[in-house]
Amino acid sequence: MTAELLVVEPAAFALEAARRLIVEIRRVLDSRERCALALSGGSTPRPVYACLAAESAGRDLWDRVDVYFGDERCVPADDPASNYRMARDALLDRVPLDPARVHRMEGERADQDAAALAYEAILPGRLDLLVLGVGDDGHTASLFPGAASLLETGRRVLPVRGPTPPLERLTITPPVILEARLTVGLAMGSRKADVLARVIDGPYVPSRTPAQLARAGLWIVDTAAAARLEAARR
Repeated sequence: MTAELLVVEPAAFALEAARRLIVEIRRVLDSRERCALALSGGSTPRPVYACLAAESAGRDLWDRVDVYFGDERCVPADDPASNYRMARDALLDRVPLDPARVHRMEGERADQDAAALAYEAILPGRLDLLVLGVGDDGHTASLFPGAASLLETGRRVLPVRGPTPPLERLTITPPVILEARLTVGLAMGSRKADVLARVIDGPYVPSRTPAQLARAGLWIVDTAAAARLEAARR
């Protein structure tokens, strides 16, 4: 399980990540009618999404893209904590994308299990591109170290609890990550150096470091986050 690494300078991180995402979307569309793209929440993707909007706003690729989400907080869609709201503000409202092609997790529903099942019903059998981040504790999406959700093999979306507010979340499960045609991990900053080294170079134990589920994908990282990677020192 060998990652493909793209290591860039911090000042160029958002732009280079956005440009690589455009390349990967185009690559999918060269061989498929549509691209199923799943977005991540968090602070690292926001500037990437903003650059993606700026770099692609006038392009026709959005006519053939369906947007999904890897996880969501159980809050209303316009709540500042909503992953959908962040993606909408940074990207989705700034590109020529049919709103009907944006498939958000309905985290505000009172019955969270029903919301998870409803999302399973619309999630494609295999995502083409899945954008993921990595938390300081090694989590990705809302799959946290030691969580029972990491053992899931049947359900593709689950309601879970996170360690920090908002506690209630919806998340994709390991099979969705493992079955994606390409996962694209994003990591930036020196505070991610230790965890990224565990993700890429450490023993493969996703129950302790869930982001290792995406180890074999593409990782776009800045030089600070890559400081402890074996491949970056060669």
